[in-house]
Amino acid sequence: MMKTSAFSKVEQSFFDASGRDAYTTMIPYIVVPNVPALGMLAALRFLEWVDGNPEGVISLPTGKTPEYFIKWTSRLLNGWDDKENRALMERHGLSLQKKPSLRGLRFVQTEDFYPIDPEQHNSYYHYVTNFYIRGFDLDPTRALLINANEIQLAQGKHYSEVFPDNIIDLSLRNREAGSNLEKLQQESLFRIDNWCMSYENRIREMGGIGFYLGGMGPDGSMASNTRGSDHNSTTRLTATNFENQAASASDLGGIEVSRNRLVITVGLGTITFNPDGLTLIFAAGESKAQVVKNALENPIDNLYPATVLQRQRNARFYITEGAAVKLNDIVEKYYREGPWTFEKTERAIFDLCRNINKYAHRLELKDLQEDTYCSMIPDLSMDRVQDVIDSTKRKIEKGLLKEKDQVFLHTGPHHDDIMLGIFPCITPQLREASNKFHFTICTSGFTAVTNEMLMNYMVETLAHVEQDKINMIEYPDFFEKGYMYKFDKDVSHYLNKIAANDEAGKLRGLCHRIVRVMVGIYKLNSRQELEEQLRKNIELLKSSYGGQKNPPDIQKLKGMLREFEEELVWAHYGVRVRDIQHLRLGFYTGDIFTPQPSAKRDVEPILEMFREVRPTVVSMAYDPEGSGPDTHYKVLKAIAQALRVWKEEEDLSKLRIIGYRNVWFKFAPSEANVFTPVSLNSMAVLQKSFKDCYISQVNASFPSYELDGPFSDLSQQIWVEQFKWVQLILGKDFFYENDRPKIRATHGMIFHKEMTLDEFLMHASELEKSVEGDVK
Repeated sequence: MMKTSAFSKVEQSFFDASGRDAYTTMIPYIVVPNVPALGMLAALRFLEWVDGNPEGVISLPTGKTPEYFIKWTSRLLNGWDDKENRALMERHGLSLQKKPSLRGLRFVQTEDFYPIDPEQHNSYYHYVTNFYIRGFDLDPTRALLINANEIQLAQGKHYSEVFPDNIIDLSLRNREAGSNLEKLQQESLFRIDNWCMSYENRIREMGGIGFYLGGMGPDGSMASNTRGSDHNSTTRLTATNFENQAASASDLGGIEVSRNRLVITVGLGTITFNPDGLTLIFAAGESKAQVVKNALENPIDNLYPATVLQRQRNARFYITEGAAVKLNDIVEKYYREGPWTFEKTERAIFDLCRNINKYAHRLELKDLQEDTYCSMIPDLSMDRVQDVIDSTKRKIEKGLLKEKDQVFLHTGPHHDDIMLGIFPCITPQLREASNKFHFTICTSGFTAVTNEMLMNYMVETLAHVEQDKINMIEYPDFFEKGYMYKFDKDVSHYLNKIAANDEAGKLRGLCHRIVRVMVGIYKLNSRQELEEQLRKNIELLKSSYGGQKNPPDIQKLKGMLREFEEELVWAHYGVRVRDIQHLRLGFYTGDIFTPQPSAKRDVEPILEMFREVRPTVVSMAYDPEGSGPDTHYKVLKAIAQALRVWKEEEDLSKLRIIGYRNVWFKFAPSEANVFTPVSLNSMAVLQKSFKDCYISQVNASFPSYELDGPFSDLSQQIWVEQFKWVQLILGKDFFYENDRPKIRATHGMIFHKEMTLDEFLMHASELEKSVEGDVK
């Protein structure tokens, strides 16, 4: 056990508040309860360091994780003499006589895409100049930045002339150029390498980075030093890996762009050059738990980039409870503190079976006794294994239950979330005539549609109009009110063409829908206005860069394309367009930092939906703190608040809540209380429906970092893996020898959690605290 004598006063304050007195990891870490507290700790430690190093060299992070670091730093600096702020700083060990000045600091940008226009909002140059240079009032003349326009290339040409498609072939470093353009590119590539060497030298001439704050990528990367990077690496132009390309796809407008876009990044050797530098890594959410564990518990290894920090005297990890859950220290704490529960028994036995790859019915008592955590189970005997087996069977029985006379309201943060989460759980209930179904997608989801895709469909729609293939625009009242009707016809037409394998017919059906929504968005009055608006949109999209924030009308067009996709999916089972609601909640803006849901803008539409539909069962995405897209949590928060209000109006004691997860995060078997068997037929229907209907997702422009392919493939992969866990408990023969065909046909398993309303609201309150709880 390692003690904390090297912590600063601020750090010691937060470490003491965490209830820990030591750590066993290779690098010290501090656990905080929520994301705002993470930002506060980083901000206070930053100001504490600046007070002692007013002319020090700093490097600060980009992305979404720094949101609260930026907010807290700005709040404290701008309200330095505010009594509440002063009390907060004193309480956390920051006792400074005067407000620190940041003007003397020297700032180092750690990475950026290359090539990229530095003025684009999705460049890291734009981020650091906006949030740090201007936001923190740093001296721009003392900043070392990565500006693609200032990197001199061959013949004085601009990167757009040298690399017209923004693709750089790094093999030109090691082979002969095959054309005049390649010769130009090769010379330019060597000049970029020289620029990187000069950038590195300038950092080292300043003594290296004195204060480094950064996050970790999905593979554990630091800056753009991906898994496998040399721990002595320096500033360089380099490719990234798929995990980081997937993570940056939303920044650049799709994996098609990020897959081919290189980065200029400082190296791991750059970050650690100053042996006395304070190097802080912060991480939030259970989705980062594995990379945090890899970094903190492994010896130095180039598979885990952050292990390089073991050679830094002043390296620290600041992490939330969620990001810490896989650390050995935290697992120990989970099992050894508080009362023993059946969930602990389940988790211990499931983990034992997986760790030693042994079926539960073949376990022996000595297996339990020799396992660190199974040995802690009260009244330890083989009966406890049987308890877990029986519990698993009961969870499957719940998943097989046929519902009747229910009003289901399935909600999704984005289009496709419901399908990817619990599609095989829903379809059997859809076949029962006494059940009623409503589907609600809470956000517009426009960020999932690339500019290129929408532009292509605008071009096709214009061609269909010009070729007189959209007959409805000739109806006398179409532009007045006719466009508002027959949305179900568009859906039926498209599905008929799927059945007929008629690609041209499908495209025509989509163009019909685009025409309807454009007339509504732009208040068009004639065919001529329609054609003119289509041409305007095409030109706008042509001139937009990948990842550029679109104007509201284009966002709405993209969102309505996604809405059409959702209607197609559920129309497979006869669900009407009017039973699929698209709320387009206002917090979903497409900005890097989106606002929290508000009562009037976001909660009221959900409340009105509850009042109208009057569901008996409500489903929702139920991700833990900081995991999955930010949208998932914000939608859950808005739904929870709407349910709190509705509860005051109605007796909701019989309302059932289904919490599901999908490709972004998974339930542990011990966390879920319903297991739904999935057949190969259900998987085939998922794959076919997903690829036929979610046309914006077929090419997976914004994939998960876990799989280079469509989300439907990842869902199936998860269900198959979860089935393997259940097989370890029940045995393979439980399935293939079972009396019931449904169980014999099982080849996948979906985990979800069913709750009463009060249980859900309690969990929602805990989640709200973990994500944005009060910090004092």
